[in-house]
Amino acid sequence: MAESLYDIPLTSIDGAPTKLGDHAGKVLLVVNVASKCGLTPQYDALQALYAAKRDDGLVVLGFPANNFRGQEPGTESEIAEFCSTTYGVDFPMFEKISVAGPDKHPLYKALTVAAPVTQRDAGMRKRLEGFGIETGPPGEVLWNFEKFVVGRDGAVVARFSPDVTPDDAELTATLDKALAAPA
Repeated sequence: MAESLYDIPLTSIDGAPTKLGDHAGKVLLVVNVASKCGLTPQYDALQALYAAKRDDGLVVLGFPANNFRGQEPGTESEIAEFCSTTYGVDFPMFEKISVAGPDKHPLYKALTVAAPVTQRDAGMRKRLEGFGIETGPPGEVLWNFEKFVVGRDGAVVARFSPDVTPDDAELTATLDKALAAPA
């Protein structure tokens, strides 16, 4: 039987062993983040979303990744400090991992297999290619701040392009539907 998303070993940004199973029964918004990206201001909206919906059962989970043009160069302590002081982030953050390519973390292998199609990524893909940035094949994480929604039952229910903001109507409707569903 395939390993559940809940069982994949993870490490928190402060070095403690953890796993998604620690949040079983919650709706998860899994986001690969970076501190030096044009999309970094999404941290504000991610934090606002977490604050607004955490009591309803939403947990935002940030996974720093340096896969895209070296936009997450810091150490875990530097990333944690930046997120806390610049954006007031208090949602769970994890150690820096790879989200694309041959060294992709098992969590992101499982997420991309479970949701191989990213909703609304054509515009972002075209913009990146317009800047001369080679994008990976369909199914790979496109860029920083791609979002996976995991339902209360641990199944991936949606995947959104990096430029879909945390306050986007389609994303929030998807989250609200997942929050209304039983575990």
